[in-house]
Amino acid sequence: MPPIHPTDLDIAARAIEAGELVIVPTNRWYMICADAGNPDACGRIFEGKKRPSGKSLAFVLPSLEACEEHFQLTAEARRLVDAFWPGDLALLLPWRDPAEAAKYVAVGSPALTTYDSGLLGKLASISGAPIAATTVNISGDGGPDYPGPAVTLDEVNHFLATTGVTASVIVDGGICPAANHMTIVDCFAPQARLIRTGLVHQRAVSAALGRDVRGT
Repeated sequence: MPPIHPTDLDIAARAIEAGELVIVPTNRWYMICADAGNPDACGRIFEGKKRPSGKSLAFVLPSLEACEEHFQLTAEARRLVDAFWPGDLALLLPWRDPAEAAKYVAVGSPALTTYDSGLLGKLASISGAPIAATTVNISGDGGPDYPGPAVTLDEVNHFLATTGVTASVIVDGGICPAANHMTIVDCFAPQARLIRTGLVHQRAVSAALGRDVRGT
């Protein structure tokens, strides 16, 4: 199937609901997505990426209301949400209902949650199934010559050809300009902890929290 135009995103949503894999562009990278509650679909992502089972997929929220419905937010988590969502920040958050962690094994607990402002967020908002996502690349250190996650359709197709992963729908987003990760902040404890710096700078996180935050 040839890549689809971003205006046809409903096709991608229906594929997710049917248990298929979908690839969607973001400002950062191309992301491979599945129904977060479908162990088989998520398992194909782990297998294709050679991703360790303990390294969870991101849970893409359709709205801030959905975040508050499913996850517990500390005071510092709320400051970060108010400052940077939707955007390039992911938060590790505890589920309100522990039973949901068992329902979404590929996401885990605490869950790596994000609310995206682009096509990934729109996909989450129109899909009838919750979205789990990760970058289009082999997990781990690929060496100095490895370009990292896919930023072009050619790189997406190379990943699919070399891994045997099948994506039913690929959304054509052209070139992903940022070629950088989301920033990750652990909000499982009352005092937030910076896990990984990315497009949201450490200084910006510190400013939002009103204290100096250092990466681990």
